[in-house]
Amino acid sequence: MTAAGERDVGSGEQDLSGVLSNYLQERLGSSGPVDIVNPERIAVGWSHETWLFEAVWADGVAEQRRDFCLRRDPGNALLRAESDLADQFRVLRCLESTDVPAPRAYWYEADPAVLGAPAIVMERVAGQCPSPWRRAGRDYYAAAAERGVLPVSFTEALAAVHNVDWRSAGLDFLGVPGERSDFALREIAKWEALIVDSGHPGHPILADLIGWLKHHAPPTERLTLVHGAYRTGNVLIHDDQVSAILDWELQVIGDPMYDVAYMLTELNREGTELLSNVVPRELFFDRYQQATGIKIDEEHCAYYQLLYAMRSAAFWMSAAGLYADGLNNDLRLARTHWSVTVALERAATELGY
Repeated sequence: MTAAGERDVGSGEQDLSGVLSNYLQERLGSSGPVDIVNPERIAVGWSHETWLFEAVWADGVAEQRRDFCLRRDPGNALLRAESDLADQFRVLRCLESTDVPAPRAYWYEADPAVLGAPAIVMERVAGQCPSPWRRAGRDYYAAAAERGVLPVSFTEALAAVHNVDWRSAGLDFLGVPGERSDFALREIAKWEALIVDSGHPGHPILADLIGWLKHHAPPTERLTLVHGAYRTGNVLIHDDQVSAILDWELQVIGDPMYDVAYMLTELNREGTELLSNVVPRELFFDRYQQATGIKIDEEHCAYYQLLYAMRSAAFWMSAAGLYADGLNNDLRLARTHWSVTVALERAATELGY
């Protein structure tokens, strides 16, 4: 994971250190107590808590040290119903036998009494994760684009996701869409359900958008593993290489153009011509198509960009509702009430209003 972000220091660190020490002693085969060094909560991401720490223990022969990442589900975060840690753990385990750069997952605990909430303990991968929404992050990616290594690595990492033999890897547990337009219709239904659960009264433009999406749902030509949110900010970078793809919470078996559309959308490039702030368009098309053998269908991508507008509206309706209902006091969630309008304005423009 990443040391990027702000450190959240509080009394919870001491309590968590004791819990982790007890938990890891047996699992690491320690001959004595496991010391938890420098636990820090990283204030990035909206769906789960992320803690980084180092464990120090004796195995009967010598002192051992290892960096870990703890990901916990507080039960009141964004995408709480759509982002199951048990599924994330299983996906990460399935990816271990593939070329996809992803953290190695060690243990999953469903019982909140064990680690304070359902949780995954995984490796801490070297790298940083600059935010593409901040000036420092945009400057970082612009400089990396000039050096030329990261754009290639970023593209090849996505290609690795789409090249996974998902049946052999055991990823069919995610659900396999049927023929023709089933994948797109499944996604629409998923985000419609989130809108309903959010308690938001809805919006005429959103209703029009959903109707348009259902009527124009494209057939899926090829099924691959799809990350669902592949962009800068969701990958770790070390020495200008993608060291790990993070945030395995929206993954599906579906149309690879769903990920490609996310790369192409203006929402993920903050005014620059670089895709996801870091990849020249021509380089991405050439490298991706060569690495996967999949021809990029820009018409399908345009459709999925409108589906992303619907998904974004659903996200922000859910997020704002969490804050308004007093279930989560993260002020960032309150600000997303305005983001609903932004997503719908973009959709209205694309629909020709």
